[in-house]
Amino acid sequence: MRPGDRTVALVALVGGFLLGFLDFVWITSVPYPFAELGNSTATWAVAAFGFGYWVRSSRVRAALGATVLLVVAVPSYYLAATLLQGDDLAVLWAPTSLLWMVFGALAGVVFGTAGTWARETGWRRVVGAALPAAVFFEEAARFVGKARDPDHPPGAEWNVAIDVALGVLIVVLIGGSHRQRALALAVALPLAVFISWGFAVAGAA
Repeated sequence: MRPGDRTVALVALVGGFLLGFLDFVWITSVPYPFAELGNSTATWAVAAFGFGYWVRSSRVRAALGATVLLVVAVPSYYLAATLLQGDDLAVLWAPTSLLWMVFGALAGVVFGTAGTWARETGWRRVVGAALPAAVFFEEAARFVGKARDPDHPPGAEWNVAIDVALGVLIVVLIGGSHRQRALALAVALPLAVFISWGFAVAGAA
């Protein structure tokens, strides 16, 4: 049974609040290296993907709902930091928070749409399944750089392994046939490079 508009809106709002709040709780309570999954752009992007995968029936509803999910999650995260850690409440409307909301809107559209594609056929299914894997592979590549940095705390190799494993697991679970899974993994690699380029451009800006 496909969710209606009211259900989609409610899940987006409540899910966004829980994503942000519980993400902060995860970071502050779960030991390393798994705590890094909370401090992860890939985790949030895949949450938007999962929302789109659940919506199924409409790319527009999936994109809008996933956008709401991520945008709401940003102030929820900082609210958790205020309530649980005593951070200044003003951070909720600080420029950094607003910037993350903009990134959340962009990721919501892209990954929410990808979630619906992963339920379709042909090239859309391959690209849809490849995108969540790609965002984990891109993050794994960043951890490779940290592992090689002598000034970075040891243990980044564990995060590389976790991200790669999660990327592959997603494709195995939703990729369809063996051929489609192989294609999705192959497509995920150049997509990971493109995502990395996007982060570089955003960082430079």
